[in-house]
Amino acid sequence: MRTYVIGDIHGGLKALIQVLNKLEVKDDDTLIFMGDYVDGWSEAAQVVQFLIELSQKINCVFIKGNHDVWCENWLDSGDMNPTWYIHGGKETMESYTGFSAEEKKEHLEFFKNLKLYYLDDKNRLFLHAGFTSMHGVTKEVFEETLYFDRTLWEMALAIDKSIGKDSVLFPKRLQHYHEIYIGHTPTTNFNSFEPMNAANIWNVDTGVAFSGKLTGMNIDTKIYLQSDIIRDLYPDEKGRNKD
Repeated sequence: MRTYVIGDIHGGLKALIQVLNKLEVKDDDTLIFMGDYVDGWSEAAQVVQFLIELSQKINCVFIKGNHDVWCENWLDSGDMNPTWYIHGGKETMESYTGFSAEEKKEHLEFFKNLKLYYLDDKNRLFLHAGFTSMHGVTKEVFEETLYFDRTLWEMALAIDKSIGKDSVLFPKRLQHYHEIYIGHTPTTNFNSFEPMNAANIWNVDTGVAFSGKLTGMNIDTKIYLQSDIIRDLYPDEKGRNKD
């Protein structure tokens, strides 16, 4: 009964299949997906379809990312957010070519049912981006913060490592949870293709939106396995890269 956390996928179905095969997922495992299933590589709709089918066999927890919100709004209303379009939305829209109205409706329900955060029985918090309330995620004023915030991770990186968790100087935001798992901000921004740990936060977005890898990590052992570099899996595509 293992629990794995899976980083942002961004339409990279080939990377997702690679990671799940490497993890040798069993029927009694739990998979926690950190959001941003779409936008980037050419198989966004196919990723969503795969996850829907996977959840019928394996216990899956699906967190909502900011890119998922944009895609949900498009599927729901047909409105195209211009920021979304230039940050992977174009590729996601194209990936839905050939999908029926009924299939799109099923995907819309998938997006609507995504969790803003998940707290397990060991007080480990999982959310896409971060939160700002000193009183924890349940007191966050604006739900958008949970899938857009970067200040939580920025703060964790800047903490003086000599400050203990019991110190009055340790950020109150972090004291509510045993561990916090996030995606959203690629570790490749910090020249790392691997998951990063700062304070009690684990960042498992290892840059598959651009030129990194997809990561699956056992949350108990911290052992992780990764896909190939995403651009090697989609050599004829640019994804969200500028060149």
